[in-house]
Amino acid sequence: MTSEVEHTDVGAYALGLLEEDDRRAFEAHLLHCGSCAAEFRELSGTATALTEIRDFRDAVEEPAPEPERPAEPPGAVVDLLRERQRRARRARRGTYVIGSAAAAVLLATGVTVGAAVTGDGSPAPGHDHGPARALVIWGERKTAQDASTGASGVVGLESKGWGTHVGLELRGVRGPLKCRLEAVSATGERSVVTGWAVPPKGYGVPGSEAPLVTHGGTAIPRERIDRFEVVKEGGGKLLTIPV
Repeated sequence: MTSEVEHTDVGAYALGLLEEDDRRAFEAHLLHCGSCAAEFRELSGTATALTEIRDFRDAVEEPAPEPERPAEPPGAVVDLLRERQRRARRARRGTYVIGSAAAAVLLATGVTVGAAVTGDGSPAPGHDHGPARALVIWGERKTAQDASTGASGVVGLESKGWGTHVGLELRGVRGPLKCRLEAVSATGERSVVTGWAVPPKGYGVPGSEAPLVTHGGTAIPRERIDRFEVVKEGGGKLLTIPV
């Protein structure tokens, strides 16, 4: 630790386990770190150690005898510190595993996690990009592209008691035009999921790379949905996504 002070060394300092150089560095660190000082007070539970730190601060500019090491804490404090360290290690390992798994999924799916924006810098249509993106990433995913229109898209599906929650990521679309996403059942029943306007620069095209990300819902149950269609207002279809 001689080259860098670690916040986690507060436990080792409280137990008197740091080497001389490390102990000096950490005592200087305690003078400016409120979180470490608070944790040290919690772990040691003694006024003596705090007095030593204060004396060290007052005398840091002048040669003086080195402050004594903190008194050996009682066994209960040692047990508490060890348990806290075990919990912290488990939490760090869990966070690393979860973060790595999420990153792997995002890389594999190729889904952009940043907030989508329109060509003029405003947010892309959608009630909330958080739920929309989460649904596109973690829902039942269906993808398609249309060579004739250049559009491609991904839907993420989630069954609900009221019907089906649908997330959409759409690329390769230029405007200006207005569109809607329709759910179509095997019997031909249609239901509008959501609608939006495409600005002139479009979504997911050169010069406006961010896709459109939005979400909505349909009363048609998931098991009855046959496909989704991205339809232009006034007629014409940009994309069909079979499910």
